[in-house]
Amino acid sequence: MIRLFAIALTLATALVAQAPLKAQVPAAAKTLLKMKETRGATFSMLVRDLSTGRVVAAYDTLRQVTPASVLKLVTTATALELLGPDYRFGTTIEHDGTILPDGTLDGNLFIRGGGDPSLGSGHIEPTGFLEEWLAAIKKAGIRRIKGSVIADERFFDEEGISPKWLYEDMGSYYGAGCYGISLFDNLYRLKLRSYGVGTRPDLLSTDPEIPGLRFHNRLTTQNRSTDSTLILGAPFANERYLYGAVPPNRQQIVIKGDIPDPALFLATYVTEALQEQGIQTTGKPGDYRLLKEEKHWPTGKRVELVTTWSPPLSELIRVTNFASHNLFADALLKTLGRQYPLKKGERISYFSRGVEIVRRYWKERGVDTSTLWIHDGSGLAMADKISASFLVGVLERMADNDVFVASIPKAGISGSVRNFLKSTKLEGVAHLKSGSMSRVRCYAGYVDYGKKRYAVALFVNNHALTGSQVNQRIERILLETFK
Repeated sequence: MIRLFAIALTLATALVAQAPLKAQVPAAAKTLLKMKETRGATFSMLVRDLSTGRVVAAYDTLRQVTPASVLKLVTTATALELLGPDYRFGTTIEHDGTILPDGTLDGNLFIRGGGDPSLGSGHIEPTGFLEEWLAAIKKAGIRRIKGSVIADERFFDEEGISPKWLYEDMGSYYGAGCYGISLFDNLYRLKLRSYGVGTRPDLLSTDPEIPGLRFHNRLTTQNRSTDSTLILGAPFANERYLYGAVPPNRQQIVIKGDIPDPALFLATYVTEALQEQGIQTTGKPGDYRLLKEEKHWPTGKRVELVTTWSPPLSELIRVTNFASHNLFADALLKTLGRQYPLKKGERISYFSRGVEIVRRYWKERGVDTSTLWIHDGSGLAMADKISASFLVGVLERMADNDVFVASIPKAGISGSVRNFLKSTKLEGVAHLKSGSMSRVRCYAGYVDYGKKRYAVALFVNNHALTGSQVNQRIERILLETFK
């Protein structure tokens, strides 16, 4: 009898604990789901009081949804846990020859990449690395190079973009490939000049200049106030196609695209910088991919001249989450992938290795990973799927990590959420990462309210609302949740 009573009490307690999952759905969420623009849409949310574990609000918490850039929270959290806040990426200048008395390097100058996504980044320090390299080369006594400047990008594989990314993302700045060598955020700015409605704009220049890059201009000029353009092209290819429309009679319009081959571009960039300093090279710039194909990859012993280090990971994850930087996030995932123990004969991409490390780590931490199905670290793949339950599980375990929490922008104040929840009671007290793509809007992070911290994950997929409309609806849901 006592045993039966104990079982009954346990069941009753479990039912009470689960009740909020079914009962507490904000009225604003129900209103959202009744709109004609959300017919057939997917809505999922979970808000948990981290001091008690109590579920404050919940709806369809195990539903697998497209997270968009909210996935960066998972990537940065995992990187912070496994690599540590002080981890730095290194890029090394080496040579494989002999420096003769007259200052001639009889050999090649190498740039050995270490996966650093921040080299020359506009979010860090654009040209500081070049000054450091030129100084080290001169200090070594090199006045001429009887060889080539060669980029060694083998830190990662050649799969710079995920096979799950959309065709329309290839060639765009936000779909820039992630390789063992990156430079200037792997993007260029294309400057245009437009004329009257119905005319084709002129292409003026790119910054930086990408040698050999060709554009096929299909742009038109329409009576509009902003541009709507696409730059399409494949990795390692120097052909780019321009589609869309720009406003009329503008002296300068700037659109952004990806650098097709960052490693080769860096080798070329350094070669030109050396020539400007009077240091000539006899060979043309190259990289591992091209020289391997030509079967001319040098294998001699190298001498290190200097290593340039990135800012610490604590700063890089802040850029990743504040700027929603896809390249940074994917570089972190691929770096995690280097920890993956390859089995004999196993050949899988660094994207896939990183995903497996993420899955294993959070499973070991006690998070249910059965709803985690991702293909990158940035969230650019529409095929990425996670659940509110999984994400809140990660957020729970990271809630006391001050470096991680500080990497998430404050609503109404900073980053991509600077206009979200502005002039409301949650302005400045909600650390939220946003995620958006076509018909997808998501928010996740922490809310510090009433002397408590809450983990929050909220997703809307397949809606037909405008960006401002869906944001207003989500704001109402959050404001109602935190009365």
